[in-house]
Amino acid sequence: MNPSIPKNVNSRIQSYKHHGKDTDELRRRRNQYNVSLRKNKRDEQIQFKRNLIMEDSLSDNDDIDDDCEQRRQLNLNEIILKSQNTDLTICFEGVRAARKLLSIDRNPPIDDLIRLNFLPILVRCLTYDQYPELQFEAAWALTNIASGNSQQTQAVADANALPYLLRLLHSPQSNVCEQAVWALGNLIGDGPRLRDYAIELGVIPPLIEFIQKDIPVTFLRNVTWVIVNLCRHKEPPLPINSVQDILPALKYLLSFVDVTILVDCTWALAYLLDSGNNIIQLVVETSLIPQIVKLLNHSEIKIVTAALRAVGNIVTGTDEQTQLVINQGALNYFPKLLKHQKDKLNKEAVWFLSNITAGNQQQVQAVIDAQLIPDVIHHLQHSEIQTQKEAAWCISNLTMSGSTQQIQYAVQQHVIPPLWYLHIQIFVRDPITCFLLLLLSNLLQQHDSQILQVCLDAIHNILKQTSAENLEAVVTEIEECGGLDKIENLQTHANREIYQQSYDIIEKYFSADNDDDISSMSQVPGIEEFPFGNNSTNQTVPETNLQFQF
Repeated sequence: MNPSIPKNVNSRIQSYKHHGKDTDELRRRRNQYNVSLRKNKRDEQIQFKRNLIMEDSLSDNDDIDDDCEQRRQLNLNEIILKSQNTDLTICFEGVRAARKLLSIDRNPPIDDLIRLNFLPILVRCLTYDQYPELQFEAAWALTNIASGNSQQTQAVADANALPYLLRLLHSPQSNVCEQAVWALGNLIGDGPRLRDYAIELGVIPPLIEFIQKDIPVTFLRNVTWVIVNLCRHKEPPLPINSVQDILPALKYLLSFVDVTILVDCTWALAYLLDSGNNIIQLVVETSLIPQIVKLLNHSEIKIVTAALRAVGNIVTGTDEQTQLVINQGALNYFPKLLKHQKDKLNKEAVWFLSNITAGNQQQVQAVIDAQLIPDVIHHLQHSEIQTQKEAAWCISNLTMSGSTQQIQYAVQQHVIPPLWYLHIQIFVRDPITCFLLLLLSNLLQQHDSQILQVCLDAIHNILKQTSAENLEAVVTEIEECGGLDKIENLQTHANREIYQQSYDIIEKYFSADNDDDISSMSQVPGIEEFPFGNNSTNQTVPETNLQFQF
């Protein structure tokens, strides 16, 4: 592993797959390095914690006062004293007053109440079955405390709230059950430790039971959201037996038309599918893939976003798992997705295709037959840099996985508009050169080490595929238009792998010593011989270049 590449970039490159290499090298799972959908805008994702600021009919119907006015009128010490009273009516008044303070939008006194040891009082109130209104208020207060930061959420767990909230899932009062579900969702959403503790206590069976009941849609939305939080974390991922328990419920929820339920349910599947091939296979065996693929054509963009992530995670799996997605007609939806106005959706779509082109030649051909390569090349030329990166991976993978004819198809597309020829002011006689110039001009000037190496890989592979009679003309035109200068400049790059790859290209195709026998070096190798990431063991860096800083 190169120490000059950030750890998370190495993890992306290593979670990839191809012939003759580690089976995870070319197919790439998403990670925090380049995925903005995970923790971005609310309309593209779901919150993992939620607080409740509305009043419920079971409690008082008075409007919540202004924040500052409440802080002036209510004294936390008086609230604590009331809440400790053995008279449950007075206790109810104190807990309700605390809940009101915790329900304000800005700066609720969470830390103050934790410091005053108020949480054990709230947990005790959860046990008063004879007073469901008090249980509801206490659960609401705990919900809003658990919606805070991790330390505040942990304080709720440390007060031993989880077992008592689970107990309330069996309350005869529907709104008490729902509020307990909400509080549990905030605790589970904080991380895998509390998630696993809740599973150990038995949170999954009652949640599934709620789904099977005829409950109000608002209640069902909350239950679905808690299931999302169960599926969200993958370090470690949800235990296999828990996944097996949840998948039938998710399949049932996908039959609903409610947008909120569909969004949350699809994100739950997307999270699960990001946990490895074993989980992907469980989803396959539950026959969920046809339902997920159909959601790519949904009218609601939030659902399409989640479905795209879900199918994208499936095709990070084996060739067989990938083929199942293709067989369901997923590629038919990608002309529209690749032209969507949202850049992040374009990026996700190109990432999906990059994992298809990392597969076998049949799968590469499916992308070609769907006429998607021109759209990918368009993004390589014109999109923002993150989408360009994904497009570079897609084309680089094609040069690795594809046959000679498939690579020729890719480079022979009419991808460079007339203005491009005007800009470079040369007559390009070979479509391969067009494609190489495109990569060189648009991407080799980037500073990102990962994208530089991907482009160098693609250029190296395409040069290897160039026929002997065309190779000299191609390298001459690359040199004349300044492409060679760009590759030469990369020999001073701090990343050793980029230096080595650029050195190899120049030494093999542009070295004066090799001009006489350039034809002998251009023989097209078998697919299994293509280098990627400069893993060749018979190439060394010359002693004269050791002064470079790595």
